[in-house]
Amino acid sequence: MVRASTGAAAQASWLFQETKRARSVVFSQWDGFGNQGILADNDPIAQEKAMRFNAVLTNAVIYHNALDIAEIVRQLLEEGWEIAPEGLAHISPYLSEHITRFGEYSTHELGIQPEAYDPKLDVDFTQLRDQDLRAEGFGTAA
Repeated sequence: MVRASTGAAAQASWLFQETKRARSVVFSQWDGFGNQGILADNDPIAQEKAMRFNAVLTNAVIYHNALDIAEIVRQLLEEGWEIAPEGLAHISPYLSEHITRFGEYSTHELGIQPEAYDPKLDVDFTQLRDQDLRAEGFGTAA
């Protein structure tokens, strides 16, 4: 818990981190399969396996969402849009609307070799590094 004697910036930073954790937990629970996240087995090995599977699945979806966001930003930059780093700071990778959890998935693309990933985004993030990100306004980002 943050004491009242600490500064407003520290409290905002703490709130930001807690919001990120809470959104991550909610996303992980949504992403989990079967029995609404309840571990019905008393076997600790089975419980650990289920929790690790859920963590791997959640991380894979978040990573995929981040790659999709980066690709969209690249497309917008190619079209001539200006992308403000402040706007990107508020985009959450905890997106789920596009995921069909229990749908039909095609496997014909499994053998296709993807292109090499380019991690470079042509957005100047130095402004954000120079600012105090713990300040107000960043409490809703994830």
